[in-house]
Amino acid sequence: MNIQEANQYLTPNYARFPITLTQGVGSRVQDDTGQSYLDFVAGIAVNTLGHAHPAMVKTIHEQATTMLHCSNLYYNPQQNKLAKKLVELSTLDKVFFCNSGAEANETAIKLARKYFHDQGVNKFSIITATQSFHGRTMQTIAATGQDKVKVGFTPLPQGFKHVPLNDIAALENAIDDSTAAIMLEPLQGEGGVHLANIEYLEAVRTLCDNKGILLIFDEIQTGIGRCGTMFAFEKVGIKPDILTLAKGLGGGVPIGAMLASEKVGVSLSAGSHGTTFGGNPMSCAVALTVLSVMEKEDILNNVQARSTQFQIGLQKLVDTYTVFEEVRGDGLLLGIKASIDVAPIVNQCMKNGLLILMAGPQVLRFLPALNITEEEIEEGLSLLSQSIEGLNL
Repeated sequence: MNIQEANQYLTPNYARFPITLTQGVGSRVQDDTGQSYLDFVAGIAVNTLGHAHPAMVKTIHEQATTMLHCSNLYYNPQQNKLAKKLVELSTLDKVFFCNSGAEANETAIKLARKYFHDQGVNKFSIITATQSFHGRTMQTIAATGQDKVKVGFTPLPQGFKHVPLNDIAALENAIDDSTAAIMLEPLQGEGGVHLANIEYLEAVRTLCDNKGILLIFDEIQTGIGRCGTMFAFEKVGIKPDILTLAKGLGGGVPIGAMLASEKVGVSLSAGSHGTTFGGNPMSCAVALTVLSVMEKEDILNNVQARSTQFQIGLQKLVDTYTVFEEVRGDGLLLGIKASIDVAPIVNQCMKNGLLILMAGPQVLRFLPALNITEEEIEEGLSLLSQSIEGLNL
């Protein structure tokens, strides 16, 4: 099917690039014309191990020959093993599996309200950050701190407030008797690659403890090694009451997860929430493989080394071109802020064989696979530089 036919049958909710990707290996993908691209998008932080990693291919084949799906009315060993592994890695206590980040965040929001309901306390509102992004369902766009995702969908679910990131005074002033939780991304991806300060997150944890409020970390994009530790919260030395994961957990196979402390997690009692496909044997088996490969191939150390290398290269662009202002982010979720619209740069990079993204109109965003090599980072930086030069910026 060509692009014109696709546009005839698909809803127009994506502003797609005019290429059709058909296959990929490692950090390279190929379109239907045979053109090859170096992939610095990785499915928007999904393809943790790149494309067609042999261990993932093997697991998918083997699991497909035994069981793809069974109802959550029964136990399955893959789900049990993955829950145990995530608890060990996070030091949280309870896990609920679903299919996506939005579903994980929906679960977190429901759990925060259910927890206080079970205590007989009327707390229900949740405070999030401006420029945050928490999903595309009605409740998660209400939680999102960007007006553009809400246009056309009012009236939205109530019970959400938004305050600037890294402003502890504004956060404290927003708290009232109805506040159940504070929900934050340690590093905002969609909102412009904004990093939450360590001091701020420490202060938020203390504030939550003092006020009897739950702390939710949305690590849909930062979790599973993206920032150089398994979870971004590890860098801060604090722990949330609720943690949400998706994207990189399945390495390309849809899966989401919500983790919670024991005292909070037990409020997700029988009949209070559910999913048909969440935690199926296939998705859990693949996620276990992703985590196993990350350990065997020392992926976290690679993320840290490639991040340093990449940031040095991006800083050279800031030093060279006056249109660039700063390098942002952490690990392999990086951005470069510009004073101009960066869409032409993204398009020129695609023409030159490099796939990158935007995070707002003036920020370039880079999300390569976590096992990307030193040589591929250098190649990507070279293609980026060539593309910028070609635009005479």
